[in-house]
Amino acid sequence: MQYEPELEQLAIEFFKVFSRSEYALKAAGFHRGDGNAEANWTEFAKSVENFAQSPDDEYLESAIEFIQQSPPRKQVVVDGLIDWSAALPNKPLKADNLLIYIRRVRNNLFHGGKFNEHWFDPERSERLIRNSLVILRAFILHVDSTREAYLG
Repeated sequence: MQYEPELEQLAIEFFKVFSRSEYALKAAGFHRGDGNAEANWTEFAKSVENFAQSPDDEYLESAIEFIQQSPPRKQVVVDGLIDWSAALPNKPLKADNLLIYIRRVRNNLFHGGKFNEHWFDPERSERLIRNSLVILRAFILHVDSTREAYLG
């Protein structure tokens, strides 16, 4: 087993940023209404679509390009065995597709798709996590209400 301390720290950072971002969405009104407190990522995507189409930062532009060209795969079960599927989202908004990919990175980490006592493809995992962080932070901080809730 190869220990990847930098990747471990990056995953922890990702979980923290993702959690704060999801809270910020709900606190800023991007939720699904009464009942379970669930973030409405699609509504949020609408508010950052123009920004996703024309990023104002080369790091964000590069991160978007990487995620679009090398998107995270989705863990699936085929004939009783765990496998990976490209499962490309087909939403009309670029921002919505990007946010689906970021949630997929989160799901793969959280549900063990990328880590099971060792990192699967650590170089790719690191690039996916880093670029997802760039996009998520930029999107959250771009909208006044989510920025305010995120920064507290």
